[in-house]
Amino acid sequence: MNPSIHQLINRSTDQPVYRSTNHPISPKNKATNRIYIYGIVPNFYDTEMFRSLENSGVYAIPFENISAIVSDREGTQLDYSDRESLGYLLVNHQKTIEELQNKGFNVVIPMRLGTIVNSKEDVFKIFENGYDLIIDTLKKTQFLTEVDLAVTWADFSGTLKEIGKNPEVITMKNNIIENIDKVSHDDQMKVGMLVQTKLKEKNIKVELNILDSLAPICIDIKTHEVMNDQMLINSAFLINRNNQEEFEQLIGKLDKEYNGLLNFKIIGPLPCYSFYTIEVKELNLENVSQAKKELELKEETSESEIKKAFLEKAKLFHPDAHSGNGDEEQFNRINKAYRTLLDYSSAVRKMLEEKKISLAKRKLNENMILVKIKE
Repeated sequence: MNPSIHQLINRSTDQPVYRSTNHPISPKNKATNRIYIYGIVPNFYDTEMFRSLENSGVYAIPFENISAIVSDREGTQLDYSDRESLGYLLVNHQKTIEELQNKGFNVVIPMRLGTIVNSKEDVFKIFENGYDLIIDTLKKTQFLTEVDLAVTWADFSGTLKEIGKNPEVITMKNNIIENIDKVSHDDQMKVGMLVQTKLKEKNIKVELNILDSLAPICIDIKTHEVMNDQMLINSAFLINRNNQEEFEQLIGKLDKEYNGLLNFKIIGPLPCYSFYTIEVKELNLENVSQAKKELELKEETSESEIKKAFLEKAKLFHPDAHSGNGDEEQFNRINKAYRTLLDYSSAVRKMLEEKKISLAKRKLNENMILVKIKE
């Protein structure tokens, strides 16, 4: 049984930052161009478990009571336009994290897909800026897991035939038959649209029944976009690990309830991808300075003043506020400036614990890194 994170992860104010490169799990004399980060784990697992990672092509970079699980990577930027390469990266990313769990690292916070840094020092920057947030997330997720569920119609063509018997659909089809000489392409399209609407209504009804049945044992539910009309549900469920068997039993009951009309596919247990993923953003001081100009802010400001300035500008340029006559390009610029300054403010508060932030160019923090959890 793993020790409690609440017991093991308590950073004292006078504890030195642990940056030893002689950690027993770090590869020695291994040259690297860049470092790919898969996720972060607590250090309460035994050394042999960490050693076993080397056979998987990954290793750990320790910092105080946590470690980043990484691999060395040659090359520069990832090409997000190359769908094939991106698909390969996603599969490798998830496979590596799930192999961690199979080795016994059942408490792991995934990093956002494609998180690459230049050196171990950059990994330490992430730890330093996001330590408290990471520790808090590890505490939240210590006993949690994600289970994904996909539900599809077992006989989709049969489902469509059933919808075709709907009184509204029948009436519309009969009207078309009676006026066959006057039927236009738009009339035919209307029948298809009505069938689509009725299918959507049916899907939603079944989806809500399934989600309501599973909700009592779930901490949170995230619904993802379905792949096609045949799919009703593509959702992630955050549950306590002890409730996984009960979750599967509920799926079994639902399967019996729908008497073979639906196919249920359970994927998991998984790391909490859909609920807790670490995102890292490097804040460029030139962008921060430009954002200050866009919102016409003073050198000393606060989050409330940033929001106030944004709202005042939004009233002037938002298209909806001017019956479509607003300046959409200008609105997009101030919206981007607003988000840039909120990110900078958040990073400053985490590093300096200050309510007021300085936007004076001479005082902007270079290479500041914002670490946040995408929930």
